[in-house]
Amino acid sequence: PSESPDISHKSKRVAYQGVPGAYSEFAALLAYSNSTTLPYESFEKAFLAVEQWGADRAVLPIENTLGGSIHRNYDLLSRHDLHIVGEVYLRVNHCLLALPGTKLEDITRVMSHPQALAQTEGYCMTNLNPGVVREAAEDTAGSAKILAEEKLAGVAAVASNRAAELYGLEVLAENIQDDSSNFTRFIALARDPVSPEEFRQDLPFKTSIVFSLEQGSGMLFKAMACFALRGIDLTKIESRPMRSSPLRELPSSFTFTSKTSLEAAEASRQAEKGPGSRRASFNYLFYLDFAASLKDRNALNAMRHLSEIAIDLRVLGSYPMDERLSQS
Repeated sequence: PSESPDISHKSKRVAYQGVPGAYSEFAALLAYSNSTTLPYESFEKAFLAVEQWGADRAVLPIENTLGGSIHRNYDLLSRHDLHIVGEVYLRVNHCLLALPGTKLEDITRVMSHPQALAQTEGYCMTNLNPGVVREAAEDTAGSAKILAEEKLAGVAAVASNRAAELYGLEVLAENIQDDSSNFTRFIALARDPVSPEEFRQDLPFKTSIVFSLEQGSGMLFKAMACFALRGIDLTKIESRPMRSSPLRELPSSFTFTSKTSLEAAEASRQAEKGPGSRRASFNYLFYLDFAASLKDRNALNAMRHLSEIAIDLRVLGSYPMDERLSQS
């Protein structure tokens, strides 16, 4: 995982969501090995920590192969003035943790984040007692911390290896996720973007943008064509309703019946005079990732082309791709 040539040489304060032992902390340490990690209870507080100079970077999840996109962080990207400067791909290794000396047959309750519980449901049903209760917690490492601090006998937590080390718990089983293809992509955020001088030819780059479009047929197709015509690979597209103006009005659609065209037109005009005659549709923000840096001539031309049809267009970051798949 890389951001710029100084990623491993300068100590940074890196914010993440959760408590020590969280997968986000592990990702932060992968990206910034000499960093001081700073836990925050929410994604927004991690954003604010960087904006208000309480931290130099934030490393936060943006998508997971099983759970999909982290919509909260997409929304925060559009609301805060931070820049994506790197990314980290992390393979999630769920472990079953308990107090030292606990056996699998002793477990009556399993705690973890709801997503972790869902991702390990098959293992728990197969290997634990049939009556085991699954209890949702704020996060994976948080459940391990509660288990250790309260010395809960007969209780297990689904969390990381690192959480077991930090809280003095025993790892009863590793890699208990039902699907081995469980990866999370994290993004690194900073107050300043990666400068063009840091765009290196020997590293593949990715650029993330957000834009909105006028209402009209084929507008999204036209936006995508800006990149397709120049052979630029799109790696991600995500749409989110706009918070500032979430709804737009559309004319009522024409209904085809056995009436003549004149009768149908008159019926449509009459219908539009009454209540509920117009339809509502969401206004969307589109988040797009493409495989090129803003130093690439084709990418710059695609962005100029897109700016001609987009209402708003913002670059969220242009940064080196992470081509490694690290193990948690």
